[in-house]
Amino acid sequence: MVERTSVILLTELHLIVCFNVKMSSSAIYILDVKGKVLISRNYRGDVDMGVIDKFMPLLMEKEEEGMLGPLLQTSECTFAYIKTNNLYIVSTTKKNANIALVFVFLYKIVEVMTEYFKELEEESIRDNFVVIYELLDELIDFGYPQTTDSKILQEYITQEGHKLEMQPRIPMAVTNAVSWRSEGIKYRKNEVFLDVIESVNLLANSNGNVLRSEIVGAIKMRVYLSGMPELRLGLNDKVLFESTGRGKSKSVELEDVKFHQCVRLSRFENDRTISFIPPDGEFELMSYRLNTHVKPLIWIESVIERHAHSRVEYMIKAKSQFKRRSTANNVEIIIPVPADADSPKFKTTIGSVKYTPEQNAITWSIKSFPGGKEYLMRAHFGLPSVECEEVDGKPPIQVKFEIPYFTTSGIQVRYLKIIEKSGYQALPWVRYITQNGDYQLRTN
Repeated sequence: MVERTSVILLTELHLIVCFNVKMSSSAIYILDVKGKVLISRNYRGDVDMGVIDKFMPLLMEKEEEGMLGPLLQTSECTFAYIKTNNLYIVSTTKKNANIALVFVFLYKIVEVMTEYFKELEEESIRDNFVVIYELLDELIDFGYPQTTDSKILQEYITQEGHKLEMQPRIPMAVTNAVSWRSEGIKYRKNEVFLDVIESVNLLANSNGNVLRSEIVGAIKMRVYLSGMPELRLGLNDKVLFESTGRGKSKSVELEDVKFHQCVRLSRFENDRTISFIPPDGEFELMSYRLNTHVKPLIWIESVIERHAHSRVEYMIKAKSQFKRRSTANNVEIIIPVPADADSPKFKTTIGSVKYTPEQNAITWSIKSFPGGKEYLMRAHFGLPSVECEEVDGKPPIQVKFEIPYFTTSGIQVRYLKIIEKSGYQALPWVRYITQNGDYQLRTN
């Protein structure tokens, strides 16, 4: 049980301190591509700051040996590093640290600074070094992560580089147990918008056999609530249904679940209740994956006829294989064509067709595609080249779509309770959307 909880901890940093996990960094450095120190901060004083001079030679040595990894060790310390935009973000540590959490923190530094400066690169480092030093002082204290939420940090560390003491007061969220939400938030109209968004990744061959498929889902929220509300979300979770004797009810077995830091993980582990005090505004509550067989929601049949290398004809049939009460919006069917094709002519029963020679493809756009329908499109091209195209290596047809009020997995929001001590009434709005991910259909 402890091991499983620690894996979930990797998703959010604020829990590191709460669970007393060992994660300590002696110092943080930001280096340019040649290994020159742009910014550094010593937190513990137990490692000589000059040890960073050994980082780049050691990196190059390991690279030449073909043994380059994210960790480099010397007799003085261990270097953990990541690379972004030709910058190295390096942590040094002397202790037996939880190295996975060190890397999560390094990526969190990049995320926060990108929120501040849009692009984290050498120029933005040099232009904003005062703010960066303030951020490094707030992000970590004596080697341990502290406030890592950029929304909270932006309340009292501004890009004008104001010193902390110049601010009227530090937000309560910094010293509060709920570090991701400020106190005193007020709205005239209290509302919660919850979107269940599923992306379908699929690869099928020309015979209709699905070679690979999965569903990647996320629950995204926009919260406009006063005070410090507690929300409780109930899903048709298979583990919950089986434990409560409702195994025969329609449920979904979620895999690779990752939560926002606001979710009480212990509560979820005990009774599968998703309980949390939400951040203000927009955030992603959770993500999940289902490695399952998915029937193609939109199936494409293609017949391609070449005529003596002078012209080529396409007959494309599109069929929606979902329930009639649902409708796919903004459907785009992208069909690859030969690089030397010209003089396009199209005929379709619905929508419009456009030739994009820079992509060597035609795009069939259908604004509204109801379930259980079938449409036809014909295309004709001239082929000035006399060379025969290779049969192997044909690019697949790609399909883009969005189906509102529909989920492929069958996940359902059973309830969304909003509890706040003042007792106000709040309106929850729930929306379901299924869209394409990497959705490809091979041709003959």
